[in-house]
Amino acid sequence: MADFHEFYPLRRHNTFGFDARARFAVHVRSEADLSAALADPRAEGLPLVVLGGGSNVVLTGDLDALVLLMEIPGYQVEATSEGGDAWLVTVGAGENWNVLVNRTIADGMPGLENLALIPGTAGAAPIQNIGAYGVELRERFAGVRAYDRQAGAFVWLDLQDCDFGYRDSLFKRAGAGRYIITAVTLRLPKGWQPVLSYGELARELDGQASPDAAAIRDAVVAIRSRKLPDPAQLGNAGSFFKNPLVSATQRNALLQAHPDLVSYAQPDGSYKLAAGWLIDRCGFKGVSDGPVGVYGKQALVLVHHGGGTGAMLLALANRIADTVQARYGVRIEPEPVVL
Repeated sequence: MADFHEFYPLRRHNTFGFDARARFAVHVRSEADLSAALADPRAEGLPLVVLGGGSNVVLTGDLDALVLLMEIPGYQVEATSEGGDAWLVTVGAGENWNVLVNRTIADGMPGLENLALIPGTAGAAPIQNIGAYGVELRERFAGVRAYDRQAGAFVWLDLQDCDFGYRDSLFKRAGAGRYIITAVTLRLPKGWQPVLSYGELARELDGQASPDAAAIRDAVVAIRSRKLPDPAQLGNAGSFFKNPLVSATQRNALLQAHPDLVSYAQPDGSYKLAAGWLIDRCGFKGVSDGPVGVYGKQALVLVHHGGGTGAMLLALANRIADTVQARYGVRIEPEPVVL
């Protein structure tokens, strides 16, 4: 029988540090733990919530739910990688993402360096299709092992099955609540080439002609450390808003009105606007609204100074989004999941 904890405090399980309790919580350290928790009669009728590092959630109150604290370990280089064009690395859903990035680089398997220092666990990475500095998870992805609650069985979902989009996936749309990821298999190319398309990253590397993966990782860590606060010191979930996508026509009109607009061309002809720039230009950088606010070094980051609630943070986020829409005609959307 699974070890259920009643009225379990979740403050340590969300990087904003909001106080909330779960009706029941279970530490899931194996697939057997997961199966036992789902079969337990105490879980009957309760909604299910899965938490990894809690770095992409906003808890707005107590959860009348069964919360699965995903802590499954594991790291294995698949034997089928030998002789192929990529290393296949399978990791448990509970593995720390940044630790994984460092380990693969140390083991001579580059490819994740642009995604260094992203908080959270490996199992959460596909849900959000995490990305940074020109690389998205889907470019380094083979598949996931997950429990399909509808089928009542463990299944394999490959790249196509997961239907990735910008900070989006099957797990946030049609598969929301259906699949519980227990392991992730990454595909790290043996014919590795550095991705230096972001000017900020290239500048940090100071014109190095052929930086290796460790050098790129160090540059990414340096940039993120300057821009983003440590959740252990100041509650946050990293970048709070997605960079909005707009048509070339809308981007060109905005550029005429705002010549310093920051935008990035996309392969399909659309443009990604820098949400941080939009928020900054609306005067929100460094603004405090009681116990919550906007980080003074990066307008894309919302912070919790302590003593606040998720509802307070969402009210600030909505005010920011409304202001950006009124000024620029663009709606920015939050990245974290609201519970």
